[in-house]
Amino acid sequence: MNIRLARPKDLPRLNEMFTAIVEHMDRTGVPIWNEFYPFDYFEEDIETGVMYVLEDEHTITAAFSLCRECEGAAHVTWQRPGAPAIYFDRFGVSTEHRRMGVGRQAIAHAEAIARELGGEYLRLFVVDINRPAISFYENCGFVRAAGHYDEVINEHTTLREFGYEKPLA
Repeated sequence: MNIRLARPKDLPRLNEMFTAIVEHMDRTGVPIWNEFYPFDYFEEDIETGVMYVLEDEHTITAAFSLCRECEGAAHVTWQRPGAPAIYFDRFGVSTEHRRMGVGRQAIAHAEAIARELGGEYLRLFVVDINRPAISFYENCGFVRAAGHYDEVINEHTTLREFGYEKPLA
């Protein structure tokens, strides 16, 4: 599998892939994404060169964004708060490629790119009810930071998110 920056022509396939992911999450009791998130960020992520896709023979199997900032970063206690960090965001693996090692490959690529970008840590946030993702990240060597971030979506919805990090040494 190879990694590359996402391109505008990838948008239809990304929207299709993430629609299937959202449907799967809803069916399995993790209704945290919807028709707006993460879709509303794809175009900007592509334009700013922060979205990556993992491909297998021209088929997108996973996608993620690597950002230099994250809204929740100041709300948790990191191992080294001032250390250069890259934030792993909007990660999804195609439902057709689940449980095939694609997620671990995506993490490995994200770590390598984050190092190239000068990051000493790869950090992320995960919603507290997303137990499958929490287990996955912990199995990939991420460690939970103390505290949490309450992301207010609207007057009826607040998502409690835990910060996780992994040193890139």
